[in-house]
Amino acid sequence: MKVPINLASQPFRRDRAMIVASAAVGVLLVFSLGVLVTLAISDRHQSADVRRDIARLNQLIRESTKANAENDAVLHQPANAEVLERSVFINSLLFRKGISWTRLLADLEKVMPPDVRVLNIRPYLTGKNQVTLDLMVGASTPEAIAPLYNNLETSPLFGSLFSPTFTPPTQAEPLFRYRVTVNYAQKL
Repeated sequence: MKVPINLASQPFRRDRAMIVASAAVGVLLVFSLGVLVTLAISDRHQSADVRRDIARLNQLIRESTKANAENDAVLHQPANAEVLERSVFINSLLFRKGISWTRLLADLEKVMPPDVRVLNIRPYLTGKNQVTLDLMVGASTPEAIAPLYNNLETSPLFGSLFSPTFTPPTQAEPLFRYRVTVNYAQKL
């Protein structure tokens, strides 16, 4: 059987360069696949180590939470309630004594205008162990208190004012009295 070849209808094609380039790209893709598989396996091993560490830390957290709950249960028993109450009282006294009055008065002196007097200072601790001052100040005129408010709010040691109240002068007390509550940045 003879196969007729008509060069005009089926011209000679050069496919060898295309096949070689396709084979080279194929080899490059197989090599890239091998590199990616190797990286995925090493990443899997590293993440397995991290997962083991997380599981170990979670177990430690569970154990410490359980121990803390057991200790709290012992402390809150009726027989131990008096000791717990006394301990809380002593701790609050220690925190209160931890406030440096010398430093507090020196800081107040920096922000206090000359025509305003401090009548009463009562520091107390908030639930977040932050010192808050309840100040009673007196001034001969209402205008004299504005610089104090401004100095307290702009000072880095004091925060914003909470509910300032005003009491007018009486025959027994000739000063305008202002009660101010402000946060104080002294660390315990």
